Order: sequence, then C-alpha cells, then structure tokens
Amino acid sequence: MAFTEINSKMIQATVMPGQRLYSQRGAMLAYKGEVSFTPNIQGGQGGVMSMIGRRVANEATPLMTVEGSGTVMFGHGGHHIQIINLTGDTLYVEADRLLAFEGTLRQGTMFMGSQGGVMGMVRGQVTGQGLFTTTLQGQGAVAVMAHGGVFEVPITPGRPVHVDPQAYVAHHGDVRNKLSAALGWRDMVGRGSGEAFQLELSGNGAVYVQASEEKL
Repeated sequence: MAFTEINSKMIQATVMPGQRLYSQRGAMLAYKGEVSFTPNIQGGQGGVMSMIGRRVANEATPLMTVEGSGTVMFGHGGHHIQIINLTGDTLYVEADRLLAFEGTLRQGTMFMGSQGGVMGMVRGQVTGQGLFTTTLQGQGAVAVMAHGGVFEVPITPGRPVHVDPQAYVAHHGDVRNKLSAALGWRDMVGRGSGEAFQLELSGNGAVYVQASEEKL
C-alpha cells in the first residue's frame, strides 16, 4: 500500500521508481529522498479527455504528479484524512476532497443525474457540490479529506443506508443513490441544520460519512 497514516491529519506515501502518485497541489508537507513534483496538465491517469471532462464538470482541482524514490508526507488545511483501498471497483468522490491517489487508478467524471435521475440532479444542488463527481477506478489507494473524521458504513442488498447529504464524503461499489425529502428526528427536536433531505444509497458497497456537516 502506498499510503500509511502518521496521525488523523497526516499521511506518508512511499514513492518508488517507475511508479507515480497524484496529489493536490500544495498538499506536500515534507519529503525524504529523490522525489520530483510536477504540475499535472493531462488530467491524471485518465489523460486529456479526463481533464476536459473535469473542467466541464467544474471538477478541475489542480493536481501534481509525484515521482522518484523516497517518502512524502501529505496533509491539507488540517482536515482529517481517510485512506481507502480499491480492489477493482469505482470510488465516487468530490474532487476537492481528494488529497492523493495512486497512479494505478483511472480518473474520470460522472454526471450525478445518471444515478437517481432528476433526484440525482437535485442532490447536486442541495449539497452544493455540483452535478458531477470525480471517479477513481481500479487497483490502488486513495486518501480523501473530511471534517471531524470519517467512518465507513457498509451497504448491503436490501438494507439501504440513509445519509445527511452534507455529511456525505464518498462511496464505492455497485451502489445507487437518490435524494428523498424527509423530516428527520433532528428537525423534530429543533437541532437540524434546516435541510429536509436524505441521501439514500442502496446496492452493495460502502459509503464514507464525515462527523460534521461542514463543507471543505
């Protein structure tokens, strides 16, 4: 695995010859060894078409390519970091939540309206995260950022998971999502944040939820 946790807000990446990592620009905290950092202009592993797709989708968070031989420490804004290991499936995550990921993963974008139709589009408006999301697919590790720490909730067939849209970080697997209007218990007791929506995820996979409703 390329990433190891130093603490809840810092990770260390092992960089080896012939391999590469991608990270947000400005996320490098320190490094040891012969390591180079190059602004990425080709859309990560997805190439030029991925770059164009992300710009159209407003998902063009600046990346840098990390190569060489050594170790690099990453962190950004004091955010909590969660390492997610993919074994061939697809991770769906907002681009600004990506701290770093292995170059073995293919990057792309997906129109959220295609998951849940009109309600998928409404989700983008309600969360303020836009109608598109970044995808990472293949074998490799991803480091994502969140407020207040992250916990993983399994999604199994016949047992959908309901998430506050503002607490949603990412999900992976064969998962469908839709937004539904609902009056939550927090609204009943006067502690809600004002939204009357729940994000329902069903299928087979997992969703990552942050312990906060604060955006990055």
